[in-house]
Amino acid sequence: MAIKSPEAFRTISEVSKDLSLPQHVLRFWETKFSQIKPIKRGGGRRYYRPEDVDLLKGIKNLLYSDGYTIRGVQKVIKENGSKNILFSNTKANMKIEQKSFTGNENNYNPEPEVLSRAAESLSDNKRKKLMDVMQNLVELQNKISSK
Repeated sequence: MAIKSPEAFRTISEVSKDLSLPQHVLRFWETKFSQIKPIKRGGGRRYYRPEDVDLLKGIKNLLYSDGYTIRGVQKVIKENGSKNILFSNTKANMKIEQKSFTGNENNYNPEPEVLSRAAESLSDNKRKKLMDVMQNLVELQNKISSK
């Protein structure tokens, strides 16, 4: 099988395989995220542009790695635009993405905006447990830093 150029369109089966997601999940995300607009050809066959694939990778990252809900990702896209969540394999862009959307920094100090997003997707009990774990991590980091 010939290797496609990075600019080539991808079928839903290729994207499904690349992202390790079932095809029905990609079709479902099309209904939830209006920014995902694959080109449909005869018979309803979907062809994804490279920027569509990057957007799907960014959405997958926010949902599966960062713990966002679909509604949370929709809010992030609405507030920041879909171009800002495009997934990039470069570490520099990933660091910017993480800092912008998840607050992952060495000295984690959550902003009110980050806490409100977390509150939307977590129950009170889970949020309390998460905050306790985070506080323990901060205390451990302070102990390590002071040595």
